[in-house]
Amino acid sequence: MAERTTALVVGGTGPTGPYIVDGLRRRGFTVTILHRGTHEIDEIPDDVEHIHADPHFRETLDPALDGRSWDVTVATYGRLRHVAEAMVGHTGQFVAVGGVGVYRGFFGTQGIWPPGLALSTPEDAPLVETEQENRFQYLMVQAERAALAAHPSGSLFRYPYVFGARQLIPREWSVVRRIRDGRPFVLLPEAGLTIITHGYVENLAHAVLLAVDQPDRSAGKFFNVGDDQQLTMAQVVAHIARHMDSSIEILSLPTAAAKVARPLTPLGSDHRLFDMTLARESLGYRDVVPVLEGLERTVDWLMANQPEHGGDTETRLGDPFDYRAEDRLAEILRRSIDEMSAVQITEIDSPNHAYAHPKRPGEVDHHGR
Repeated sequence: MAERTTALVVGGTGPTGPYIVDGLRRRGFTVTILHRGTHEIDEIPDDVEHIHADPHFRETLDPALDGRSWDVTVATYGRLRHVAEAMVGHTGQFVAVGGVGVYRGFFGTQGIWPPGLALSTPEDAPLVETEQENRFQYLMVQAERAALAAHPSGSLFRYPYVFGARQLIPREWSVVRRIRDGRPFVLLPEAGLTIITHGYVENLAHAVLLAVDQPDRSAGKFFNVGDDQQLTMAQVVAHIARHMDSSIEILSLPTAAAKVARPLTPLGSDHRLFDMTLARESLGYRDVVPVLEGLERTVDWLMANQPEHGGDTETRLGDPFDYRAEDRLAEILRRSIDEMSAVQITEIDSPNHAYAHPKRPGEVDHHGR
């Protein structure tokens, strides 16, 4: 393979972008980023060229790309179909970032039985194939296919929930602010046992860069990505609390009554766990940052860059921090638990273990087994 020296990152200033840019530079690439120019960040070095164009439209992309070409393109932002088709003839390797929302069942049961996504969901699980099922998901699937049709030797990474610095909807803030505000508890649906695949920013960038390193092994493939270790929401809350020296309590609400917890589990309490075997086996993916450390870094970043109360970030998050309502729910919950605990249940003298435990050979045990 001829030496590759130039790389374009479409996006570059979001959660994983700076780590992708840095990784490309460390690999010896001269890097250009293409973005709208409305969000400049200090993490992008001065030697990185900026092309300011809107990657959502061909009429803005095409003039920006005219006469230019790169050895590698990593597309993390914009309308994927337009970006992929615009890059034909302008790039060698094409690596794209999409999302796990393409799977049938992600936003509802959609005729799946048993209801919900398979645990865990592999890359070849059923996708949304019609607009009638879900138009947004259908368009995501069509964009994925168009990207690899335009670049058959390219690859695509399906991001899960991303956590870390610069996340536009940082769900961890719902916990961090409550602890900082001195709240004694946090309300979660179903004891917070929901597992939703998370990916720390540096780990996801590392996965994408592995495809750049191994174009032959990644060619034509769709990859689920995320951290090697996945946590329940209760474990996320517990570790944030530990890092912040808090003993905040988790109170469990039934899903139907857990509207207050939607910022942490916006899609309900069903699991959304995605199989990442392909990335591990084909590309050798392993976390570069342990998940607990990534969570601690996220908390530290949020404390150093606290969103404005009631501002844009909290509005996108959809969390009103309505502590009066939460106190009322906790009061009802505790009273209901007391009332349910008082209900007398018929007790049956049942053995605690399914197998016999005789004391001497030839004898039955005290349960007659």
